[in-house]
Amino acid sequence: MDKIQELIKYVVEQFAEKKSEIQYAVDERENEIEYTVYLAESDMGKVIGKQGKIAKALRTLVKASAPRDGKKILVEIKEKN
Repeated sequence: MDKIQELIKYVVEQFAEKKSEIQYAVDERENEIEYTVYLAESDMGKVIGKQGKIAKALRTLVKASAPRDGKKILVEIKEKN
């Protein structure tokens, strides 16, 4: 697990109640890396926050801590099916 994924996991687990149901996926492409967090339906609102403020703050943290290698970093939060 890389540093960015550890950061995402730390922040998400501060807000989620069903920590055992959280799943993480990393999709690395030529010029971008997409981190996807799959949450239980009941945790979606808690992790995203009012008007998406927590999700936006998480994306800001990830972009600030990402290495400057020219790759675009994406963070997606999705409901686990």
